[in-house]
Amino acid sequence: MKDDGQSMKEKLLGYQLDHGAPDDFVAGVFQKVMGGERSCQWLACLNPHSYAVAKGDAQFKAALLDADWLIPDGAGILIASKILGGNIRQRITGSDIFRQMHRLMDREGGLRVFFLGSTEETLGLIREKMAQDFPNITVAGTYSPPFRAEYSPQELDHMIDAINAAQADVLWVGMTAPKQEKWIYANRERLQVRFAAAIGAVFDFYTGRVKRSHPVFQRLGLEWLPRLVQQPRRLWRRMFISAPIFVLDALKARLTSRP
Repeated sequence: MKDDGQSMKEKLLGYQLDHGAPDDFVAGVFQKVMGGERSCQWLACLNPHSYAVAKGDAQFKAALLDADWLIPDGAGILIASKILGGNIRQRITGSDIFRQMHRLMDREGGLRVFFLGSTEETLGLIREKMAQDFPNITVAGTYSPPFRAEYSPQELDHMIDAINAAQADVLWVGMTAPKQEKWIYANRERLQVRFAAAIGAVFDFYTGRVKRSHPVFQRLGLEWLPRLVQQPRRLWRRMFISAPIFVLDALKARLTSRP
């Protein structure tokens, strides 16, 4: 099903995914959020790991279902779509969203962004790099929240007050999944931004603190392999527990869909 001429939608294992050529997709998102009313629309990413985690986390699943855009950020999503007879042929990653949104914002000029998550050191590097790469965008604010599973009402108020006071157009949230998605889902009605996105490791990719896999690995659907070597303690569960759960569910869905 077409959506605004920029993306298509496909139902996959209970989730409505937006897909298409990454740059065209982002252009559609940009046009919609900048041309409409100033209310927070938001984007999340689906990959085999987030799918598997959401099976046991009702709030996370509700957040993913609530997102205005849910994108196929993982080679496993493409494989599942093919197994199920779907048409998702390209990933759209958090890095794609971050890069192209900033290109369009820089071209437009006069727009403001806010970064929530990570460490003060990383946020400082982001400020420096943004000034060089996108001089027509204002980094209206940054906030490094405490590293804990949940925040007190007072801490939440402080975060949201800082974001709203900055009068940002776009809010990037990099707290890792599922914390970042649940944070946006719980607080979106209070956020005075046009667009928010849960983009996880993109903060570290952008600053170079974590290297993205070589484009060859990305094209082959093996971006996870060099990252697994770099961060085995963080990523082994995704590869060896979440991925098999996801593939098995896709195969079951394929079998049950046969006449």
